[in-house]
Amino acid sequence: MNHATTVWQANRFGVMTGAEALVETSLAAGVDVCFANPGTTEMPLVAALDSVPGTRAVLGLFEGVCTGAADGYARIAGRPAMTLLHLGPGFANGIANLHNARRAHSPVFNVVGDHASWHLAHDAPLTSDIVSLARPVSGWVGTAASGADLAQLTARAIGAAGAAPGCGATLIAPADFQQEVLKDPVDVELPGPRRRREVAAEVVDALAKRLRASERAVLLLGGAALGERGQRAAARIAAATGAVLYSETFPAAAERGGGLPDLDRLPYFPEKAVEALAGARLVVLAGALEPVSYFGYEGIPSLLAPPGTVEVLSTPEEDGAHALEVLADTLGAPEPPSPARPDDAGLPDGALTPRSVGRIVSALLPEHAVVSVEGGTCGYPFFTASSHAARHTTLTNTGGAIGQGLPAAVGAAIAAPGRKVVALQSDGSAQYTIQSLWTMAREQLPVVTLIASNRVYNVLRTELDRHGQSSPGPNAMALTSLDAPAFDWPSLARAYGVPGTRVETGEALRRALGRALAADGPQLIEMTL
Repeated sequence: MNHATTVWQANRFGVMTGAEALVETSLAAGVDVCFANPGTTEMPLVAALDSVPGTRAVLGLFEGVCTGAADGYARIAGRPAMTLLHLGPGFANGIANLHNARRAHSPVFNVVGDHASWHLAHDAPLTSDIVSLARPVSGWVGTAASGADLAQLTARAIGAAGAAPGCGATLIAPADFQQEVLKDPVDVELPGPRRRREVAAEVVDALAKRLRASERAVLLLGGAALGERGQRAAARIAAATGAVLYSETFPAAAERGGGLPDLDRLPYFPEKAVEALAGARLVVLAGALEPVSYFGYEGIPSLLAPPGTVEVLSTPEEDGAHALEVLADTLGAPEPPSPARPDDAGLPDGALTPRSVGRIVSALLPEHAVVSVEGGTCGYPFFTASSHAARHTTLTNTGGAIGQGLPAAVGAAIAAPGRKVVALQSDGSAQYTIQSLWTMAREQLPVVTLIASNRVYNVLRTELDRHGQSSPGPNAMALTSLDAPAFDWPSLARAYGVPGTRVETGEALRRALGRALAADGPQLIEMTL
């Protein structure tokens, strides 16, 4: 249920501007972090972040860092952060990670400054159609028509962003309305708490009946169902019915380790996913969408589950964890024993491989860490090994737009200051938003960045092979290689203010990672594969 409040926080001059009304409203709605890359049209809002105290302002050197950080923050905190972006081109620079945020159902509140309303008709060089840019990555878009409107639309935008399952909301703030002095208090309707709908009892009963009768069933978990409650209930269902459990391929956030079920991701490549689902007579979606091939390949179906097998237990808007618990109770499924955590002795030595990296990182991961994974080189081996790690939360690249991993780690570290954050990152994708390292250093965030350094776009080499180019020519080699010159990651890190080192063996990685996890502030380790 929404509740009303009155915005009227006078500044040192005894008046309030539209920009100050926006900031006060966002604070009243629980938004107290702003990831910003402002310009001229946002200067009233920048000033308002001082005159209305309470917001943590975090500078990103590139808008994609800001939007990716807001996504990571929302996934861990479960509530929006604000981004402050400069006109249409600045917003466009952040769209890739807003695409990822949309796929993650992350509540993100974007504020985009625009030219003064009376200046727009003159088509100045930075004038653009911000609304058209915002719509594909925003569930809600609004443009303020006055200073008071900034406060009222802020409340509406935050409410829209936080409504289950979560989305981006973009508020366009013309500069003259930011500067406008409000003559009267402004009444706003603040959003109520975020709630998910419960699943209807008849849906649960029908699926329970089918699970009892089905020869082979698959439960595909996503969204809220990948928390501890959802996974434990799913394990009960699997133990009682023989159903096979999978996580969606790229979950926004998944709890892992600490005795939770050994729940692997549905494979990325469509042939493997089709093979994993083959023979299933029932594929139950709990918070996940029907699995679709990431790309279209001739002769391979776009929809990966066997035809006619897909049934929905819960949508992303619904409470998937509760639905799984009710289904487990309906089936009379007991609690299965927790899997034993294996002995960490005998961790691999010698030259680093993706598998050895996965095992070492999983073994050394501290309790309640957050791991932001981007890149398949070490990401998949880590996810497989991490079921035996200490309890932690894994974030993945939900939308496939490269450059999400490092910014998401920034946002996660700010959302959960008491938790260590590990960014497990491939070398190519890390270069898209490498400016994140500077923000980590400036904010002294406890992020350990692990760079899987193989100096190649390995996934593209795989795709070349899939297209019959097993022996790439000089142009294909040039467009998929990351050497000549190779990146010097320790030097790059130090240039941004982050201590960096390079390791080549399992023994060296164990030592360096142990030191990095014990240190205050950010650290970077280049893992040469």
